[in-house]
Amino acid sequence: MGSGVGPEYGDGTRVVHTVSAGAGEPFLAGPVFASAYHLGGENTYGRSHNPTWRALEAALGSLDGGEAVLFPSGMAAISTFLRVVLRPGDTVVLPSDGYYLTRDLVAELPVTVVEAPTTGPYPSFDGVRLVLLESPSNPGLDVCDIAALAAAAHEAGALLAVDNTTATPLGQRPLELGADAVVSSDTKAVAGHSDVLLGHVSTVDHALAEEVRAARTVGGAIPGPFEAWLAHRGLGTLDLRLTRQAENAAALHAALTGRPEVTGLRWPGAPEDPAHAVAAKQMRRFGGVLTFVLRDAAAVAAFLERSRLVAASTSFGGLHTTLDRRAQWGDPVPEGLVRLSAGCEDTADLVADVLASL
Repeated sequence: MGSGVGPEYGDGTRVVHTVSAGAGEPFLAGPVFASAYHLGGENTYGRSHNPTWRALEAALGSLDGGEAVLFPSGMAAISTFLRVVLRPGDTVVLPSDGYYLTRDLVAELPVTVVEAPTTGPYPSFDGVRLVLLESPSNPGLDVCDIAALAAAAHEAGALLAVDNTTATPLGQRPLELGADAVVSSDTKAVAGHSDVLLGHVSTVDHALAEEVRAARTVGGAIPGPFEAWLAHRGLGTLDLRLTRQAENAAALHAALTGRPEVTGLRWPGAPEDPAHAVAAKQMRRFGGVLTFVLRDAAAVAAFLERSRLVAASTSFGGLHTTLDRRAQWGDPVPEGLVRLSAGCEDTADLVADVLASL
């Protein structure tokens, strides 16, 4: 099952044509449910091989510009990747303002952890095994210069990986910017319908991809074929969904700018945003996620109670507009800081609802 059309085509064409099907074949073959196969072919055992995984891996790898390995969640992807590349005593540089569970995970490993904010300053990478970035960061939406940091890491002999969940493969291609690997929670915008947990690792290094794949087989962190098929089906509308979400985010940013109830408004797509200059240089499009601060937790609760379109939810990137007060999960942020994920509603309806809810 091929990976469809090549990089010379536009985003919409590429995500629609992620599978090359012949006469008499479906546009996307159904999920393959199998724990065992007749030996002698490409597949041996269900923990090692599944055609439905391979179809989605080919699609995601093509979009990332590398070779993808699929996992049942973003945390499964990053935890397996870390186990493959790190050894006891290694030094890891992590974003101090990135996803909190990644920091919790690495804190349990027998490694030395050095934290730096996404915008820097960064320490020397001498003696560092892995530099892990998250750009735009979650939830602050800060951005770093991936190409410059990749060059600095490689000069020091370190690997550099990027959590690309917020940007998605259509919004940013870290492998083309010099990253050794990309990790992503495809639970968010890639699958995009709030019904699948999934993640992947992509790399241009075939040997590293094989190591990650072997670790998946041994560790058993394998995705379900139905979940993989659902995500692949959803992938076909990624371009359309991201376009509407970004349009809604831009409209909400404009509507919220200057509102007395709102402080700390961030969206990298806005020219006045502190992250915009670097984001515009390395991102291919801006997503639908904004952050801002309301007065306190009670103000957030009141906003959600009044809203008819914005749901309280801790994920993002779906069809529905959602809002998450991040301090409740332990992020070191103000009590009223929220991450708003703009969905695919009509822009006028969404802006009117948000303003009325304030």
